Amino acid sequence: MLACTTSTKFVGLFAVMLVGLHTIQQLWIIFGDMRKPITETVKQIACRTIALILWPIILYMYFFYIHLIVLNRSGTGDGFYSSAFQSRLIGNSLYNVSMPRDVTYGAIVTIKNHKTGGGYLHSHYHLYPKGIGARQQQVTTYTHKDDNNKWLIKPYNKDTIDNIKYVSHGALIRLEHVATRRNLHSHGEPAPLTKRHLQITGYGEDGQGDANDIWQVLLVDGKQNTSVKTVTTKFLLIHYLQNCALTTSGQQLPKWGFEQQEVSCNPNLRDKNAFWNVEDNRNEKLPSVNLNMYAPSFLSTFMESHAVMFQGNAGLKPKEGELTSKPWQWPINYRGQYFSGSSYRIYLLGNPIIWWSNLAFLILFVFVSSVTIIKQRRLDGRRFVERNCAEVTYSNNGKGEKQQTLLNAAFWLFIGWITHYVPFWTMGRILYFHHYFPAVIFNSMLAGVMFKYVSSNLPKWMQHTLFGGMISGLAYSFKLFSPLAYGMSGPLSNEYNSTMYGLRWLSSWEF
Repeated sequence: MLACTTSTKFVGLFAVMLVGLHTIQQLWIIFGDMRKPITETVKQIACRTIALILWPIILYMYFFYIHLIVLNRSGTGDGFYSSAFQSRLIGNSLYNVSMPRDVTYGAIVTIKNHKTGGGYLHSHYHLYPKGIGARQQQVTTYTHKDDNNKWLIKPYNKDTIDNIKYVSHGALIRLEHVATRRNLHSHGEPAPLTKRHLQITGYGEDGQGDANDIWQVLLVDGKQNTSVKTVTTKFLLIHYLQNCALTTSGQQLPKWGFEQQEVSCNPNLRDKNAFWNVEDNRNEKLPSVNLNMYAPSFLSTFMESHAVMFQGNAGLKPKEGELTSKPWQWPINYRGQYFSGSSYRIYLLGNPIIWWSNLAFLILFVFVSSVTIIKQRRLDGRRFVERNCAEVTYSNNGKGEKQQTLLNAAFWLFIGWITHYVPFWTMGRILYFHHYFPAVIFNSMLAGVMFKYVSSNLPKWMQHTLFGGMISGLAYSFKLFSPLAYGMSGPLSNEYNSTMYGLRWLSSWEF
């Protein structure tokens, strides 16, 4: 179940955390039970390790093995993955393709940033706006394949090369943008967003520029005379005059930059975001080799796909006009979320009776638990002082034991609510109301346990009456608010003839 939960959605990791905490508590009790031999403790640890760690990991990886076999075709998001990963996708330009093994002067290449989710070095005719460095051609990274990603490798001294000459470690080159014929360029102006870096632009006319267009190729862990290889070689591009490394900060440019990622020149030459590789390599003078040899192993694709997913999940931004929410709003049902605004309006809102009852029972649990802990602490203190357990033994009849069992169950449901709710307070990504729903399940179960705790000392007939009244109230509240889920048409709730008239109990509800 742990593997299935995590395979469905990453929030399943919170369930794994809950099970882990409960297992640690159980093992701690077993470890302290001196009546059992140490071999029994070792067996318990081994069984839980296999059942709750190893087996879920194996099952989870098996699910992803099937996932990667089935999803083996190219799509719009290919650019988020490494060149090697793309070479296994049917329909991708790198799948079963042949191109030169070595990179030479005169080759037309696409250059991809080597970090997880890194884009292609890209340029277009648009200039940086006034006040953003020099008003020269924009250079960015773009995560989709595009003709504006193509660059021509030229000698630094503008010589023409008739023979084949390989680009090797330490080589000096110019990069000419094929579509606009402007050279990759840097100078003393600050970058658009990362002000401690220098600006990168496209400069010149018809391939003619100046000395600020010269870059040195340094292979990562490379040696002299080692040539750049297609796909596999990681390298840096160091500006010859400014002594800074071509890099991408990962920051998204404003609308004037088409929300592509910033490219800058970083004085820190050790920045790992400055690693690049050649993905597409076109040179008719060289023989081609099949790129299937670069297809990664399952473990490599498994790790990379997760890294890209985590990065993409953490970097989600709201669309323009999209309504988001904050974690503090969720338990109090402060605001819902529109799922449809057409003729049938669907508004995601928690049933207020359930939500506010859950919150009340949650507060009640914290209060009752605090009082119980204080009472037990005082009782233990009396025993210690008087040293006469017979005189001060707490009378723990059957009902007391039953209530303690209920509190213990409520405690772990409370921990489940915390593990599924509190982590969202630390997240910088965009959040929605539905992210609270797993925590609601634990809160609802906690409410049921606390209702049983409160009513357990009442006569049976009263317990049944209260339970029946509660169920009836929940059913009636469902009837009242069901149009929000099934689709509400006609007037809004503030109009007298609306089906939801009078049910907008909070001004923050928008239906």
